Amino acid sequence: MACSLPLCVITKLPLPLGTSAPAADAALVAQLQQGSEAAFRTLVARFQDRVYRTAFSLLRSPEEAEDVAQEVFVEVYQTIGRFRGEAALSTWLYRLATSRTLQHQRRLSARKRFAFFTSLLGFANNRLPEPPDHAHPQALLEGAQQLQQLQQQIGRLPAQQQVAFTLRHEQDLSYEEIAAVLGTTVAAVESLLFRARQTLRRHLQPSLRHV
Repeated sequence: MACSLPLCVITKLPLPLGTSAPAADAALVAQLQQGSEAAFRTLVARFQDRVYRTAFSLLRSPEEAEDVAQEVFVEVYQTIGRFRGEAALSTWLYRLATSRTLQHQRRLSARKRFAFFTSLLGFANNRLPEPPDHAHPQALLEGAQQLQQLQQQIGRLPAQQQVAFTLRHEQDLSYEEIAAVLGTTVAAVESLLFRARQTLRRHLQPSLRHV
C-alpha cells in the first residue's frame, strides 16, 4: 500500500518481552491518548494493510481504498481519546474501516446517480465511467468474465452480508471476530454468510470455491 499519511513511517515502540497482544494494544492506546506521534506511526504500521485490504475488498479500487484508509487513520487520530477498550483495538479498526467504506460506497453511488440523471437531462455529454475491474483476492475463477461476474454479484449483496462475506473470505476473520466488528452475534454472522453464499450460488455459475 502506498501511504501518503504524514505520519505513515514505520516506527515500532519497544515493548517488554512476553507482553501479550491485549496488553500491547492497551499500552499503545494509552500512548496514543497521550498524543504520541511515535505510537500513531506504530499503529499505522501494524494495521494499514488490514484497513486497506478491507476497503479494497468492498470497493475494488486501489485509489478509493487508499482514500478510505487515509480517512480511517485520520478518524483514529481524532477520536482515540474516546476509545475505552470495550472492544479489541483491531475490532474497532475493522468497524471504522467497514463503516467508512460503506459511507464511501454510498457517496460513489450518489455521484453516479447524479451523473446519470444529468446526462439524461442533457447537462453533461461525458460517458459514465466504467466500473474498475480489479482482481478479487480470494476468487479462484477462470476467465475475466467469470471474475467480473463474481465482483458484481458481491457488490450487489446487502451491506451487512457484503461486509461479513469479505471479512470472512478475504480477511480470514473468525465468526467471533466478525460478530465483534458488526456488533452482533455469531449466529447472526452465520445467517449473514449463509444468505450471502445462497445468493451468490443462485447467480453464479460454475459453483465457486470459498463460497
